[in-house]
Amino acid sequence: MTDKFLKSKLFYKITDSFVPFFAWVLITLPLWLSPFHPAIVSYFILFFDLYFFYKSIITAYHAVLSYKEILFHSKINYQKKLLKLKESSKINHFIIIPNYKEPLYKLESTIDSFIKNDYPYKKIYLVLAFEKRELEAEKKYQYLFNKYKNSFSRIFATYHPDLPNEEPGKASNQTYAAKIIDQYVEKNNLKREKTLITICDADSHLPKNYFSYLTFTFLKDKQRLFHFYWAPVLLYNNFWQLPIFVRIQATLSSILRLSFLSQKENLIQISTYSTNLWLLKQINFWDVDIIPEDWHIFFQAFFKFGEKIKTIPLFTIVNGDAVYSGNILKTFINRYEQEKRWAWGVSDVGYVLKNFFNTPNINYWAKIKKILFLAETHLLWPVSFFILTISASIPPLINPVFKKTVLGFLLPKLSALILTLSSSMLILYIYLDIKIRSKINVKTNLYNLPMLLIQWYFLPIVSFFFSSLPALDAHTKILLGKKIKYKVTEKI
Repeated sequence: MTDKFLKSKLFYKITDSFVPFFAWVLITLPLWLSPFHPAIVSYFILFFDLYFFYKSIITAYHAVLSYKEILFHSKINYQKKLLKLKESSKINHFIIIPNYKEPLYKLESTIDSFIKNDYPYKKIYLVLAFEKRELEAEKKYQYLFNKYKNSFSRIFATYHPDLPNEEPGKASNQTYAAKIIDQYVEKNNLKREKTLITICDADSHLPKNYFSYLTFTFLKDKQRLFHFYWAPVLLYNNFWQLPIFVRIQATLSSILRLSFLSQKENLIQISTYSTNLWLLKQINFWDVDIIPEDWHIFFQAFFKFGEKIKTIPLFTIVNGDAVYSGNILKTFINRYEQEKRWAWGVSDVGYVLKNFFNTPNINYWAKIKKILFLAETHLLWPVSFFILTISASIPPLINPVFKKTVLGFLLPKLSALILTLSSSMLILYIYLDIKIRSKINVKTNLYNLPMLLIQWYFLPIVSFFFSSLPALDAHTKILLGKKIKYKVTEKI
């Protein structure tokens, strides 16, 4: 391909639309292909069902593996181990909390989790990254500064203005804050290579051992300058407040994140994570014209340094809030909008495809693997519900002749059988959910058990309205060349 074409608007449009286009092709495939080739459609559906069954087993296996690792690491005294490392006292931690109109009590609860840490050195800096357009931001800072000024080496406040060519949101806010911190580090002769930046959502409660565990892992890591570090953010802070449908979604999201943790080859950080300032400086921080930033920053680094870039798992638990807005309808709307914003990460596929051709220095197969993983993740998101639930009934319905064949008769039954086998993994998910919550003091009383079992009958409804539909909404907007605005998810 010529450089001119690679930089053209047409190429950008093609790459951005690649996965959304195929999502619609696969969803509608039973409708337009069944009249002509119903057998091909049937084999596709059965193959997809079997692949989903395989993915269910893999998810369950890795979730159990991650849970065992968390139990193992919870018994390790990282504070004690850290004190034995000579370099440990030279590490500086900056925690950036990007926030906009967050309630004070929410910020206080999160900051309280920091000051309960067992980190043995007072080299933790708090960075409150406000948006300038929030009128109450300076008052919030003064209140928080007065309350916590003796708990950190220093407390910074940054006020991100609305700048041209920027998307308002987490990425642009973090970049603004991180650049100010970078100036402070340089002015005070601190080393970027020994400065760790932790991006922390306003509702993320870090575990007591987070900074000790992170620092120990960082110092023992020979390739630490090229790595991100991530502990799963499980959505259990407000678990028993949630409406039943949102609670199911929060449980599934938590189990999936737990499963990701031990899948080291494909691990990419989500939401709350850490890395070093040197790496951020090398890639010029977060791109400011994007909305989903956690996977995007990984690929920014990957296309500069190649296979060296990895996300290293931290086997501990960050406890976060699921969406809750007070009343049920408002909670449902916000949950939908949050999922749509997450699904907007499909735009990373276009970014990756563009950079595939512009980085001949990066290993070809390494790039292919990343593209396939990213495309698969975002393709299955909107597509799975439709193929697993209704697709098997379409070929016999549309093609009466095919209905009389053996395959036409068996297709709905075989598809239902495979889906039932896949659903059996829910038993393990329920068990893990209860065990993990008990570990972070979100306990399950005996009278709650029947509802925890019964609620899973609503899974198809939840999957449609809070996963597939908002993801398809995001994909369709990208196909039509529309944009979405970053909306802070309300969590009260």
